[in-house]
Amino acid sequence: MMAFLGEVFPQVEGMFAIDHLDEERLIMRLHSDDRHLRPGGTVSGPAMFSLADVAAYVATMAFVGKQALAVTTHCSIDFMRKPVAGRDVLAHAKVLKLGKALSVTDVLLYSEGSDKPVAHASLTYSIPPK
Repeated sequence: MMAFLGEVFPQVEGMFAIDHLDEERLIMRLHSDDRHLRPGGTVSGPAMFSLADVAAYVATMAFVGKQALAVTTHCSIDFMRKPVAGRDVLAHAKVLKLGKALSVTDVLLYSEGSDKPVAHASLTYSIPPK
C-alpha cells in the first residue's frame, strides 16, 4: 500500500508510514518534523488534516483495491488538544461504512505514547465506478 501511495502521490513520500493494517483498522504515522510545526512548536492543523485524509484514503483502498481517482467528498475535523512536540502523530482509522460509491471513515489522532486523542475526523470518500 505504501508503494501505491508513493506512486500516485509522490509529494507525500516519506511523510507517512503504516504501523498496522487489517480488516478492522489502520494505524498510520505522520513522521513529524520541522516542516509540520506551527509557531509554538506543535504539529500544525494542516499536517494533522493531511494525516487524517491520507489514512482514510489508505483504509478505503484496503477494501476497494487501488483506485487512484477516489476523492475526498467530505471531511470534518475537531482539534481537541495540543499534540506533544517532537513526537510522531498516529492516526487510528476505521471504515464505518463501505458502499458502491462512498466510504465513511472515522479517524482519531494521537501523539505517539499518549492515550488522549489530539483530534477526531470523519471523512467520506467517493469511489469511482468500475
